[in-house]
This record gives sequence, C-alpha cells and structure tokens, in this order.
Amino acid sequence: MTDHVPAMPAGGLDIPALDLPGWTHVYSGKVRDLYVPVDESITERYGRDCVLVVASDRISAYDHVLESEIPDKGRILTQLSLWWFEQLGVEHHVLAATVDGGVPAAVAGRAMICKKLDMFPVECIARGYLTGSGLVEYGQSRTVCSIPLPEGLVDGSRLAGAIFTPSAKAEVGEHDENISYDAVVGVVGEDIAARLRELTLEIYTKAEEIARARGIILADTKVEFGIDAATGVITLGDEVLTPDSSRFWDAATYEPGKAQPSYDKQYVRDWLTSAESGWDKSSDTPPPALPADVVTRTRSRYVEAYEKLTGRTFA
Repeated sequence: MTDHVPAMPAGGLDIPALDLPGWTHVYSGKVRDLYVPVDESITERYGRDCVLVVASDRISAYDHVLESEIPDKGRILTQLSLWWFEQLGVEHHVLAATVDGGVPAAVAGRAMICKKLDMFPVECIARGYLTGSGLVEYGQSRTVCSIPLPEGLVDGSRLAGAIFTPSAKAEVGEHDENISYDAVVGVVGEDIAARLRELTLEIYTKAEEIARARGIILADTKVEFGIDAATGVITLGDEVLTPDSSRFWDAATYEPGKAQPSYDKQYVRDWLTSAESGWDKSSDTPPPALPADVVTRTRSRYVEAYEKLTGRTFA
C-alpha cells in the first residue's frame, strides 16, 4: 500500500532530492523521501536517531511511479495522518510537524520529524470487509490469509469481526505477499506477533467507529510498526489511515455484491487500464502521463476524504 521507513535507509528510487538546509537526503520510496539531520540544533533537540519524512505528490499504480503528480497529495496524506495520530491514542513516531518544531519551511505541511524505528518486516493489515486480494483468496479457498470465513460472502460483505491479514513487505516495485499469522510468528516471534495483531485490530476498530460516524466506511487498512530503540516500545510508524494506506467507501452508496467506489486513486487505475490510455499493464513500458481531468478528479477524492473525516476544510 505504501513504502515504509527503514531503520537504515538504502537504495530506493532515483529521484532528485530537495535542498533542505540542515538535512541530507538518504532514501526515496514511491511517495516519501527521507532526510537525516546534519544540523546540530536538530540533533540536540531530537537526538541523532530522527528522520525527516517528506510526503511528495507522486502517485504510484501497478508498481509504477507515474510521471504525473497529484497536486497537494503529500500535504493531504501528512495532515490526515497527523489528525489520526491524535485520535488513536497509541505510541507513534512523530516528534514534530511544524516549522517551529524544526520542519524546513520549504516542506511545511507535508513533512514530519520522526523517531527512526527498527521496522518489523510485516505489513499489518486489518480487514472489516471482504474485497480486493482477500476476496480473490476467499473465492479460491473460503479463507483470507488462512483464516476460514463463512460461505455466501460477496464483494463488500461486512465480516462478523475484523481480522488480521498480514503481508510480507516487498521492495519498491514488487508486490507485497499475503501471509498467515503463523508466518508472522516465524519472522518476529510469538509475543511480538500477538502484540502486532492486537494493536492493528485495536487501531482498526477505533478508526472504523470514527469514520462511520462521519459517513465513511473503513473497509481495511494497513499500518506498520517498529521498535523505538530508546525505549524498546513497539511504536506506530509510517502514515496511518490515509487513502493510500486504507480503503474508504462512502456509507451512503455502499452496496454489497459489487465493487465500491473508493476515496483513493481509483480514477488513476481505471484510466490506465482503459483503452484510452493505450497502456498494457503487463508490459515493462512505463505508464503514460495522466490527462488533466483524471488528475483533478483524483485530487478531489483525496480532498473529500480529508474533509469528511476531519471536519476541516483543506486549504
């Protein structure tokens, strides 16, 4: 769903870095760019194990970063994440998100100074509804990530209770792979696996209630955790509950048995796979630039999700 913040960034995409006084670029993922401090005033304030996470306006689809960008997307993702961090009441990685806090003015509104975490190599996903890759597996075996589900479910069916359906993190440009809970135990151990499942379902349950009260269904979400080296505490990292990491549906138009319109980049996916684009997603050819109307409609969906969830006007 999104790229993660590694403990020691390396590799990533070849994307030109911004010149941010006091910070040096170390990594670029599909959406985010990471910088580490070289200004002693920052390290004295937050320690050397901090990182500036800058959300760009880049957009990816079908494992490609597109040439076109979605204006304000990075600001929306950052501001929505910050709002959710306030709502959730769980340990998270954000240290500061304002210019007064040390964020460079050039990236104000789209950047956060965060604790550098030792991230777990697991995408922690909670599903309250059956759709996407979960629906595909259900059609084959009546399970999702080896969790048995009852007969008769359709695309968009609400589950009796949210389920933990993790995936293994993939490198940039590769697909994440759904895995079983037992596989998570094999990677991180039984105690940590249980805690990751507990935290993920706790976050989903609280967020689902908040979203539903605002007329939005949270079908599923991906969160990521790491260990804070200073405290040893499992800490929520990356972004949280944005249209890039979650599937949001309009409760007013929700109808099980068909694909639901999402508050995300569905306009982009639909256009890329249409005859109009002329692009074959099975090829190695990069996707074409997006038409202006697709960019505008996609931006509008991100803005609408932000405003409906937070009750704030995006400006």
